[in-house]
Amino acid sequence: MEKLHVKKDDTVIVISGDDKGRKGKVLEVSPKEKKVIVKGVNIVTRHVKPRRQGEQGGIVKVEGAMYACKVMLYCAKCEKGVRVRTTVGEDGKKIRLCAACGAKL
Repeated sequence: MEKLHVKKDDTVIVISGDDKGRKGKVLEVSPKEKKVIVKGVNIVTRHVKPRRQGEQGGIVKVEGAMYACKVMLYCAKCEKGVRVRTTVGEDGKKIRLCAACGAKL
């Protein structure tokens, strides 16, 4: 199993592609495919078929998966995408820090 640099509920910024510069929250992570789904980014149209009687079908806009290498963690203090540095806290757990300013992510 591959490990990614982002986790669910992280705030990230897109660094390449059509949505470059947009921020969003990570909704879902797929380490096997090395992809993430970010809220409000990479919107695709999906044709939905009604599954039950009385259910509405049609064209729905949803977030599509994108490669994790196209996003960076967002530091609110630096107000930009940053690399991550890890350190061990007092309780023995890993803490992710901004490599530029040292703020907790």
